[in-house]
Amino acid sequence: MRALLPILLIATPALADPAATLHSRLPAGARAGLLVVDEGGREIVAVDPDGRYIPASNTKLFTTAAAYATLPVDAPDDSGGASVRLEGGDVILAGHGDARLSSAPDCRADCLATLADAVAAVARRVRDVVGDDSAFPDERWSPGMSWNNIPTRSGTGISALTLDDNEAVVTVTQAGVTSGYFAIDNHVVPGARTSIDATRMPGERSLRLDGTIAPGGEEQLRVGIDDPAHHAAWRLKTLLEARGVRVTGGVQVRHRRLVAADDPAVRGTAPAARPPEPPVLARLTPPPLAEDIALTNKVSQNLHAELLLRRLGAVDGTGSIADGRAKVAATLVQAGAPRAGWDFADGSGMSSYNRVSPRAGVALLRWAAAQPWGAAWRATLPIGGLDGTLKRRFAGTALAGKIFAKTGTLSATSALSGYLIAASGRVLTFSSFVNDVTEGQSGTAAVDATLVEVAADN
Repeated sequence: MRALLPILLIATPALADPAATLHSRLPAGARAGLLVVDEGGREIVAVDPDGRYIPASNTKLFTTAAAYATLPVDAPDDSGGASVRLEGGDVILAGHGDARLSSAPDCRADCLATLADAVAAVARRVRDVVGDDSAFPDERWSPGMSWNNIPTRSGTGISALTLDDNEAVVTVTQAGVTSGYFAIDNHVVPGARTSIDATRMPGERSLRLDGTIAPGGEEQLRVGIDDPAHHAAWRLKTLLEARGVRVTGGVQVRHRRLVAADDPAVRGTAPAARPPEPPVLARLTPPPLAEDIALTNKVSQNLHAELLLRRLGAVDGTGSIADGRAKVAATLVQAGAPRAGWDFADGSGMSSYNRVSPRAGVALLRWAAAQPWGAAWRATLPIGGLDGTLKRRFAGTALAGKIFAKTGTLSATSALSGYLIAASGRVLTFSSFVNDVTEGQSGTAAVDATLVEVAADN
């Protein structure tokens, strides 16, 4: 028996240390936090679990969980739909926070054309077409978002009146450029391949195009809108004119000025009640918010997440970013997340001011899983190797179809938090962040490989 002891020790080596394995895989200079717990909350892996990290789009986990906990997400969205009315000789197009209003030719639900039809049925001549987004204060971008994102679809303006994801489509061919909303400064030239850059200064409606277009090539650029209320009213004007309605005026907007929270005139007072909307010609009822939350998490839709934050803020507040953040904070208190483990400046994760610890991420995930809506919310997360932003990750590994998690990517930052089914069949909860990654490098592969090993060992 004594002779067998060394043989047994050699045949059963200790498992590799996941923390050491993760650090060995990271690019030089990067720092990482990872917490993995089992169904009872026992820590399996803990790498700097209380460190504060930029979470990127993992921020959407907190925003969408707060939405499930606070808003009526399963019923038709009768409070968020856009409406149209006549006011004197003007057409007023008012938004109420819906993210899905569409002017696409093949639109079947939540269509701007429905509102245009309602106006055309009662008027053949109008004065101005007014875009009214005063349901929320005029805060089109959250603090801490890089200004260079503003012209892109990732950083488009946020507004209670949202149309076509607040993006304009610009089509480029060798024959020219098609764009209805932007004035084009075209410097694209013929070339062997198609490579086009679109740039503009914030607030401008002049778009500069540079690059090359291949023979027979076509490029569709999706450009962010700075004043979504103006764009929506402009688009309604074109639809009215196509229906024979004469518009004698122009396109106007109505915004609501944000009253600063520290203004001595309003500090400590309840938000002023907004007057009821005058009678309308038509108002849309979008599909349930649950469908929009699924889109938001699956493809990491920034605009929709930001609108959810403002809708949270409108529950018993002004609809401001600050009021929305207060609702997210209240959700985190319910979840038992340590206060030192989170700070948010926005709802999408585009802000570099956001901070989250792995421990706070796991606390939210475990709390959400125990809620009556937990299973429905988890179903909105991307599935490894199958869909959303995880469609190409974990494919061909043991976690394909067995990891349900929100991704996050920002400059020098990657994140992944959610649930995975281990080899034992147990459900593990995890939250990981990698920050300070050098340019041209990534921490994604290191985290993915570590999670695959953790799942195999548990």
